[in-house]
Amino acid sequence: MLKILHVADLHLDSPFAGLSPEQAAQRRVEQRRLVQAMADLAVQEKVDLVLLAGDLFDSGRIYRDTARELAEELGRIRARVFIAPGNHDPFDGASPYALPIWPDNVHIFSSEVVQAVELPELNCVVYGAAFLSERQEESPLTGFHAPEDGRIHLMTLHANTEGVGYAPITPAQIADSGLDYLALGHIHRTGGLQRSGDTCWAYPGCPEGRGFDELGDKGVLMVRVDRGAVQADFVSLCQRRYEIIDVDLTDVQDPVSAVLAALPADAHRHVCRVRLTGRYAMDAATLSMLEQAVSERAWAAQVQDRTRPPQDLWSRAGEDNLTGLFLQAMAPLCEREPENEQLLLAVRFGLAALEHGEDVAP
Repeated sequence: MLKILHVADLHLDSPFAGLSPEQAAQRRVEQRRLVQAMADLAVQEKVDLVLLAGDLFDSGRIYRDTARELAEELGRIRARVFIAPGNHDPFDGASPYALPIWPDNVHIFSSEVVQAVELPELNCVVYGAAFLSERQEESPLTGFHAPEDGRIHLMTLHANTEGVGYAPITPAQIADSGLDYLALGHIHRTGGLQRSGDTCWAYPGCPEGRGFDELGDKGVLMVRVDRGAVQADFVSLCQRRYEIIDVDLTDVQDPVSAVLAALPADAHRHVCRVRLTGRYAMDAATLSMLEQAVSERAWAAQVQDRTRPPQDLWSRAGEDNLTGLFLQAMAPLCEREPENEQLLLAVRFGLAALEHGEDVAP
């Protein structure tokens, strides 16, 4: 049985848009610590192979020491390491993969056509291919079938099972591949071990979230492969999570306490977005107070106001005053676009201004 560390989509040197420049710089430092943690895990678990399924770098333009640090950490691993460059870090003459820094235990695939590396000491063959540009329309699995020769057949690819344009592959092609295990990268969420025909495959997801489209725990896969048997266990490696917390403020008297109670206990380590929902007479002062409270509790924070004014506010649209005229103008717009946050803010803050900052709830 082979023990394999399967990793993908590190996206080293990501810009971390949405964070302050200081926080973004800290996250890039933490990404490099992730590389060390990955190597430590491989050493501690005494893995036989490491399969890195692309997008290790966020782009070809990286900080000078990033590739060197990755190469040094991979060199600490007492196992063969295989890299399949992806669409963010395609292989070309100017890419980090072309630098003369990679240790002898690292093999970088450099062709769009699947290549094979035989490892007789492990009774296995490792296949792989590379992106040579940011797009790859053809499937690398077209016409591929591993021989039935009693050896374990593995492949690492940066490929897309959910669409086109990024080395698209299908479950039927996976089933026809004859592989024992296909280590994939590109999809940033882990979906657990999948099976197409007799071939098992998986995406580990990205090991560190970089935005609110990459929520929750992140990590890598520890995979055990034998002929006809595959097991994959998720191993958390992320240092910070991105979390979205919805808080319904309907009938809430103390919104600050309600929001703080909804935050995770370890919010100080993570990036949190609080979405305020329900019916609540929000005003600018309360929203500012909530933003301050969340920012003091979380490592980085956003607050989105998605509340709606109390229903009976609209009954005042019949009043013969400025408030009535204002509501008469705004009600049809809000009915046509109920999810338009700017319109809802205009209603709340407009009413607060008309009523001299008093509570707009009846």
